[in-house]
Amino acid sequence: MARAVKEATVAALSERFQNSSGAVLTEYRGLTVAQVKELRQALGDDATFAVVKNTLTKLAAKDAGVADEFSALLVGPSAIAFVGGDVVQAAKGLRDFSKANPLLVIKGGVLEGKTLTPDEISKLADLEPRDVLLAKLAGAMKASLAGAAASFAALPAQMARLLAALEEKKAAAAPAGDAALADGAPADGAPADGAPADGAPADGAPADAAPADAAPADAAPAADAGDAPAEAAGGEQPEEPAGE
Repeated sequence: MARAVKEATVAALSERFQNSSGAVLTEYRGLTVAQVKELRQALGDDATFAVVKNTLTKLAAKDAGVADEFSALLVGPSAIAFVGGDVVQAAKGLRDFSKANPLLVIKGGVLEGKTLTPDEISKLADLEPRDVLLAKLAGAMKASLAGAAASFAALPAQMARLLAALEEKKAAAAPAGDAALADGAPADGAPADGAPADGAPADGAPADAAPADAAPADAAPAADAGDAPAEAAGGEQPEEPAGE
């Protein structure tokens, strides 16, 4: 094979490794051309099945950053199923075909840079297809959204019932509060406990009409002029004339 052809083959394989969702390595020893064609049809449009040369494939895998464990499997007649779509569906097709045609041996694979063993590929094939999983996910999301919508729709009714209950509670508490105020309020005109009655002096305060001690009465009358003799200017009284 010319060098230019080899380089082109390596570049094409490297690009397929990089652009594929996964790759499954098989050994096809003993398979007829008709059987290989049947396998390609079983894989569908989302995967391609290509016979490869081990040396060139190792170079391509290295350029694409595929794990060395995958390159170590490239011995004997090799063919690779490059998966561009649902990896589960491709793994299921290869597993079912290998059961019907034991000459096809699944040696391993690579998925998102991780090397897969034959057992892991078989477990991958047991999973439900991507479209089924998406349908279940969509159903679960729809149920969740329906539940959320029902909850949001019930909120106004719940708020209305809550407000009505609060109004009833306030209405029931209002008469009890008015009665309590009426019992504790003093009657109009009655002095509160400890407060002096109108017009009564407070304790310790003198009555307005009571005279202060030792203060002369404003209305005390002067002594009668006829009851006490007036004193002379010198303090002596005039003598009465003797009788004839």
